Amino acid sequence: MTAQELSERDYFTDPEILVDPYEYFNALRSQGPICRLEKYDCLLITGFEEALEVWKNPIDFSSVNSLASAAFPLPFEPKGSDISEQLDEARDKFVGHDMVVCYDGKHHTKVRSLISRVFTPTRLKANNVFMHDYAQELVQRVVARGSCELVSEVAAPYVTMIIASLLGVPPEDRVKFEEVIAAGQTVGSIEHADSPTDMTSMNFIAQFMAEYLQDRMKNPTGDMLTELTQSSYPDGTKPDLSELVGLSAFLFAAGQDTSAKLLGNAMRYIVDIPGLQQQLRDDRDLIPWMIEEVLRLEGSSKITARLAVRDTKIGDMDIPAGTRVGLAIAAINRDPVKWGEDANEFKLKRPRIREHLAFGRGVHTCAGAPLARAEVIEIINAFFDHTSEIGFNEAVHGKVGSRKYKFEPSFIIRGLDTLQVEFKA
Repeated sequence: MTAQELSERDYFTDPEILVDPYEYFNALRSQGPICRLEKYDCLLITGFEEALEVWKNPIDFSSVNSLASAAFPLPFEPKGSDISEQLDEARDKFVGHDMVVCYDGKHHTKVRSLISRVFTPTRLKANNVFMHDYAQELVQRVVARGSCELVSEVAAPYVTMIIASLLGVPPEDRVKFEEVIAAGQTVGSIEHADSPTDMTSMNFIAQFMAEYLQDRMKNPTGDMLTELTQSSYPDGTKPDLSELVGLSAFLFAAGQDTSAKLLGNAMRYIVDIPGLQQQLRDDRDLIPWMIEEVLRLEGSSKITARLAVRDTKIGDMDIPAGTRVGLAIAAINRDPVKWGEDANEFKLKRPRIREHLAFGRGVHTCAGAPLARAEVIEIINAFFDHTSEIGFNEAVHGKVGSRKYKFEPSFIIRGLDTLQVEFKA
């Protein structure tokens, strides 16, 4: 198949591309850093600098469609060189419109200030004891068996319990959340193309958060939920209960799937790259470097979207108001213009690695990035503490060099559906 033929396939629905998008993105990139997808009448950006322009320009590019996709048509017909008024009138018709990642302008700044107040380095550090102890407990449990399914038995419950502890979810309720999230739909899957974000799980979480927040208003405990109830916006006004519920539900759910998938993606590199596992065991200080390279090379988020609210430019390209723009993170972080000719290869201690865009950039940079990094580093250290070697079940995944992996068929998430891991104590 030629690069032209490959680039004409459908990124959002093609089963082969959903589970392995990189050749498709290479083909698309060969046509330039910004391509038009005629079927969806939208743009897809694969160039690093071009994407950075969009992320750093929240004035001209709205995040209202960031939880849907650039392929989704607008709920209105854009008219003129500035559609900001049209957008304001139709905002509640967008998927996830009431979540902070879709907010714009002053409203986003106001709500983000609450996140900055409660999601602090000091609070994250205070939760490190629980994170360490739970990682050790979970790892010892599966290592004692000699094997596990990493995604469902370790990664998913681990990230759920960490954020539950951080927020202040009562221990007796944490398993309920774990079960509901585990049963949720695959984000960005073909089966749920009309609603790429799992709102059923979000609604369940919101119901519980409402109860917790009302309780904290009467019985403060000092946890993150309590601090949210006592917080104020920069202008001195206080958020109402519905705003607090939405924000706390978002803080709980956001990043759980991506953090869990990051552990699976990282473990695949640890085991499959010759010598890497021993190198990391010998020098644990290299683990953060490894995580950053995995975030760049195979981060859990493949794509996000923006909407041009007024006539603008990306580089020299004119972008009319109403243009839907896809930011193909999985391609952007492999752009050879930025990363060199070895952009598709794993390279430990790659120069300027923290410049990758796995967590976005600008005002919408992922607030949970420090937590995601800490979670994965902590549990990889725990695995190294209690094993002498980690490998994969070759009956399921095959031998090194001819591995077989099952990735989730999602246009949003990059992650393994299952990973059968074996341990030597």
